[in-house]
Amino acid sequence: MHGYGTQIGIVGLPNVGKSTLFNALLKKRVALSANYPFATVEPNIGVVAVPDERLNKLAELVKNEEKMEKLPPLVPAVVEFVDIAGLVKGAAEGAGLGNQFLSHVREVDAIVHVLRDFTDENVVRSGSENPDSDKLTVETELGLVDLQVIGKLIDNLKKEAKMVPNLRHSEKMVPVLEVIKRNLEQGEVTRKFEFEDRELKKWFETLPLLTIKPVLYVYNVSENGYNQSLSRLNVTENKMAICAKLEEELADLSEEERKEYLKELGIEETGLERLIKKAYTLLGLISFLTAGKKEVRAWTIKKGTKAPQAAGAIHTDFEKNFIRAQVIEYGKLIEAGSYSAAKQKGWIRTEGKDYEVKDGDVVEFLIGS
Repeated sequence: MHGYGTQIGIVGLPNVGKSTLFNALLKKRVALSANYPFATVEPNIGVVAVPDERLNKLAELVKNEEKMEKLPPLVPAVVEFVDIAGLVKGAAEGAGLGNQFLSHVREVDAIVHVLRDFTDENVVRSGSENPDSDKLTVETELGLVDLQVIGKLIDNLKKEAKMVPNLRHSEKMVPVLEVIKRNLEQGEVTRKFEFEDRELKKWFETLPLLTIKPVLYVYNVSENGYNQSLSRLNVTENKMAICAKLEEELADLSEEERKEYLKELGIEETGLERLIKKAYTLLGLISFLTAGKKEVRAWTIKKGTKAPQAAGAIHTDFEKNFIRAQVIEYGKLIEAGSYSAAKQKGWIRTEGKDYEVKDGDVVEFLIGS
């Protein structure tokens, strides 16, 4: 999965703060230094850098070791956010922008579901009642669409099984779909299925279903009592509190002003930074790092990726011609103070084709011609 291919859709009912949050993300990229790439692919798509303090320290280390005048350019990992039109009740039957909404959701890898958890008489509640009922409205619409899709998939698989007896896996696929169908009919969403069979797992992940996409619930809270909301809602990996209005204000400030303001609020990092990091983790993504005079860069890979495929994230030829990888953990390299010192200490390991690259590994690939 290469950087710009990672898409996260921001969904929710109208007037819950989706666009305020998206605008804050757009402003954030403008506030980033010129080294951080950002592109607005379409008016409702923004590519945002994944905050990674390791890059700055690695750049300092390279600058000192290579006796450079300036720091090498920093290239962070990126996540693409899509602002999807507000959903209304009846979207599964095409109400409002129903069909457009659902086709956009189908295209993204994960969902950030914004729930209104603030009171403001000036902002109309358009179909929104409270976070729990709003969540149910959106999930019901997605579930109704999936039920239609599952019905067709079951029919097709049964026809195939009749036409081609002993068709591989079809007899295993139908029961899985029937379990999902029962869950959806009872109002449950199926996001996690454990498979021992790897091919079945691969098939499941490619199903065109909306309710199996990973979801991060973002409770849009008011500035009053923000700290209490943080401790109340940040306890699980798929829930968090954010104040979209505050984030939009913070994005307008300089780095120094922002730090000062956060200090006053008693918060360490902005909600957007937490959101981007959580979204990255939600997708099961990690970053490995490369460091040299030309650039210091974070590369996006799926957790569990082997060394040759990680090399392929840099260039497809690297995967084909992979020989071995020189690897050191980021923390160890910083502790050593330089690449040469780490080498002398014997901290740089040589890894082969079966090595699973870890988050924060600083890697140099040896590639054949």
